[in-house]
Amino acid sequence: MGSEIISREEFEERRLAGAKAMAADERLLKRALDVKVQAGHDYLWVHQPNWMGEPCLQLPSDLIALSEVVFKSRPKYVIECGVGWGGTTLYLASLLSLVGGGSVIGLDIFVPDDLRERIAGHEPMSSRIQLHEASTVEPSTVDLVRELTNGSSEVMVLLDSNHTHDHVLAELNAFAPLISVGQYLIVGDTAIARQPPAPLRPRPWGEGNNPATALRAYMEQPDHVDLVVDEQIENKLLMSNNWGGYLRRRS
Repeated sequence: MGSEIISREEFEERRLAGAKAMAADERLLKRALDVKVQAGHDYLWVHQPNWMGEPCLQLPSDLIALSEVVFKSRPKYVIECGVGWGGTTLYLASLLSLVGGGSVIGLDIFVPDDLRERIAGHEPMSSRIQLHEASTVEPSTVDLVRELTNGSSEVMVLLDSNHTHDHVLAELNAFAPLISVGQYLIVGDTAIARQPPAPLRPRPWGEGNNPATALRAYMEQPDHVDLVVDEQIENKLLMSNNWGGYLRRRS
């Protein structure tokens, strides 16, 4: 039997319908979560993906989601709160280079000298990266970001540093107002709310104290920025660290 030939529009309809049905399949989602937890806790799965040789600390599905976010919104700047080992920083810079964007502004309370050296060695992407040692919850850091972006509101924000409720809520209050309509704010590691703590990696966050609870509290504030989950991305995130965290400013 020959392959069925369908139009691009029909393919898109089937694809979106499949993702929507998958997102509603609770049994499948439970199985996927179990696999994610085992792979992450026992085998450090989230530590495995690299970009340009540097660890990303992101799941493959989230890296693809980030690429879709950047393509959709075409930001001039990406504010990355939490730099880690620099792989995601390089990845975001690579995405910006493809859509004609500007630079990644990486913020972290500690940026080791050897990380700066490795990033500097990754030309031409390093020319699109600015690394700053700064607390993401200090008012002076927001002032710095405004200065570095020349006041542009065409920015994407990725919150992926300290994952406690209070810290993420403070970041949301600080950075959400910086983005314009159509731009994205990604709240990282909302999955903490759905899974048990990793026994080999004790952390100060956990059930009732995590990015998901912070996002919920932020959206309950009367003066919150109008953010909405991108359902097309959400529906196909079978495995993710950032469920419910891909948010686009609506108004």
